[in-house]
Amino acid sequence: MKIAVVGTGYVGLVSGTCFSETGNHVTCIDIDKEKVEKLKNGKIPIYEPGLDILFERNIRQGRLDFTTNLKEGIKGAKIIFLALPTPPGEDGSADLQYVLRVAEDLGPLLEEYTIIVDKSTVPVGTAELVKEKIALGAKVDFDVVSNPEFLREGVAVEDFMKPDRVVVGVESERAESVMKQLYIPYVRQGNPIIFMDLKSAELTKYAANSFLATKITFMNEIANLCEKLGADVDKVRKGMGTDSRIGKRFLFAGIGYGGSCFPKDVQALAKSAEDSAYDFKILKSVMDVNKIQKTRLVDKVLEFFDGNIQGKTFAMWGLAFKPYTDDIREAPALYNIDELISKGASVKVYDPEAMENVKNLLGDKVSYAKDGYSAAEGADALLIMTEWPVFRTPDFDKLRNNLNNNVIFDGRNLYDLEDIKSKGFQYFSIGRENI
Repeated sequence: MKIAVVGTGYVGLVSGTCFSETGNHVTCIDIDKEKVEKLKNGKIPIYEPGLDILFERNIRQGRLDFTTNLKEGIKGAKIIFLALPTPPGEDGSADLQYVLRVAEDLGPLLEEYTIIVDKSTVPVGTAELVKEKIALGAKVDFDVVSNPEFLREGVAVEDFMKPDRVVVGVESERAESVMKQLYIPYVRQGNPIIFMDLKSAELTKYAANSFLATKITFMNEIANLCEKLGADVDKVRKGMGTDSRIGKRFLFAGIGYGGSCFPKDVQALAKSAEDSAYDFKILKSVMDVNKIQKTRLVDKVLEFFDGNIQGKTFAMWGLAFKPYTDDIREAPALYNIDELISKGASVKVYDPEAMENVKNLLGDKVSYAKDGYSAAEGADALLIMTEWPVFRTPDFDKLRNNLNNNVIFDGRNLYDLEDIKSKGFQYFSIGRENI
């Protein structure tokens, strides 16, 4: 099947590459000439484990190509995916300008029946708007479909190739038949392709992400209460997670959620509710709590140093919002850096993948280390922001020798309390006893 994907961001590039892996011919389209040139030369602009292997294979075998020309890129395509950015506006609503602009451009270019798919995360009612824009110039039949993505950064290739489920909003049997044909190779183990109406499909993505954000936030509230009551959030988590009604995932306490999806999706759903005259109280609380939680570690730092960190230097391990990605969007690390610098401290940072992105954003506001131990050299304390595996079993003797004070503030609860105590560190984590 010939497929076009408009937009080569995270979702577009992963989707296009994975579609080509099952024998489809995929053309990815983007207006960024420099980016397209790099992709043509085999350079991937994002870090995503396993993507490089599929990317290189499908380019080599002629199933994956790139262009800046919309007309050229969609020619002969049976399905056109719109994987365009929908950033939050000042009021939290999703900005649809990119999606609607491309939709309007597509109308006059369609030469035969085509399915246009909203792959971007968009609010309820977007499919109708896309349909209206395309219809302004279309001279052939077309269908608009909603097919939200559920890709987790760091395991996106696995999520795409073996999805828990595929959600597809359709209005016609013709579109349903084609979409089923496209996705059958990805659900051979029996996971469902769930067909539904357009509005329900659009809402499903927001509902799923907002629920997960709520689950994370609830556990962070429990962690904060644990600190007040002298309980251990890790033990509470295990007691809760073994309940089949709750499950083990998304119960780890920490310094809040970040990334490209949860923050903007929660905001967008709250704004949709507001526009519909519905007071979605839980989501408002989730956003409020997460904002505070992101800098909980700085509160602990200030308490330890008696409220004064002027002239202090802090090592920071982890910059990405989660491991196995270089994505720093809404990363808690950035908020903590701002807080520390605003109080007169200096910050030395290290992350296995996200350093370049932080350099582009912050420049010389922080110092960049070649590894975790270099970051710790001469620092007054270590702050851990991202649970990269490389941080789980460091050389503690070397770390202790490099730090001015044997103090660790851990926002991801990486270490066992008794073990870290035996290594001679003062240790402050989330929802557990201070050591």
